[in-house]
Amino acid sequence: MFDLPVPPPPIAEAVEARPAWDLTLGLISATVQIDQPLADGANRRVGAAFLVDAPGPDGLPRTVMVTAAHVLDGMPASEARIGWRTRATDGGWRFAPEPLRIRDEDGAPRWTRHPERDVAVMAVSAPPEFARAALPLGWLAGAETLDAWQVGPGDELMTLGYPHGYAANKVGFPILRTGRVASWPLTPIGEFPTFLLDFAVFPGNSGGPVFWTPAARKLPGTVQPEHPFVAGVLVQSMQVGGRDVGIGIVAHADYIREAIALMDAAAGP
Repeated sequence: MFDLPVPPPPIAEAVEARPAWDLTLGLISATVQIDQPLADGANRRVGAAFLVDAPGPDGLPRTVMVTAAHVLDGMPASEARIGWRTRATDGGWRFAPEPLRIRDEDGAPRWTRHPERDVAVMAVSAPPEFARAALPLGWLAGAETLDAWQVGPGDELMTLGYPHGYAANKVGFPILRTGRVASWPLTPIGEFPTFLLDFAVFPGNSGGPVFWTPAARKLPGTVQPEHPFVAGVLVQSMQVGGRDVGIGIVAHADYIREAIALMDAAAGP
C-alpha cells in the first residue's frame, strides 16, 4: 500500500460466454481498483482486488471482494472507493466509482482477514454486470491444484493490477502482466504458504489475482481444464536489505477459501 498521485480511473467488462482463448477476459472483468483519496486531495492509496461469486451459508448469491489485507489496513478512513464501470449506450465505457464502506462507525474492519496470511475478503453489493463478472468459487485453486496440473518453476502465470495506480488505457482496464514461477517447492501449502513470481511489483499491484490459463502450457497426455484458475493473491514484493529485487510474493488461493469460510463462521447461523 502506497501513497500515489491520482491518475485516470479504471474499468472492466462483464463476463459472458466466451471461447476458451478468450477466458483471460473473465479475469480482467472481475478485477477492480480500490482506492482512498488522502486529505491533501492530490494523492491516494490504491490497490487491486477481484470479485468471486461465493454463495452465502443460506445458499443465496453473494459477491465477495478479495484483496491483500494490507491494502485495506492501509486505508484509515471508513470509506474507500471501488471502481465500478458500466457500458454506455453508445457502446463505450463509463467509469462509475462508488463509495465502499470498509469500517464500521467504531472503526472496526468490515472485512475478514485470514489469521495467518495477507488475505482479506468482504461481501460487497455489486452492480449486476459485476455480479455476473465475479469468478466462480471453483476457479480458486485448492491445496492440490498446482500439483494436479504440474505447475512448477519456470511456468508462466499472469497477474492483473494497477501499477503506480495506472490502468491500461483511459477507460481503465487493469494491466495484464506475466511472470514465471521462481521458487520450489510450491506445496504442501501448509509448509510453503507463499511462492515467488519473477516479475517486478509496483505500488497498486497488491491484491491482484495471479492466475494460470489452459493456454499457458499443454501437457502431453493430459486433459486441460476448461477454465483458468486463480493460483493466488499478490501480497508483496521481495525486499532484501531494504531493496526491491523484482520478485513478487504470492499467497496461495486456498487461503481465500479459508478466509471466506471464516467470514461465514463469524456471521453465525
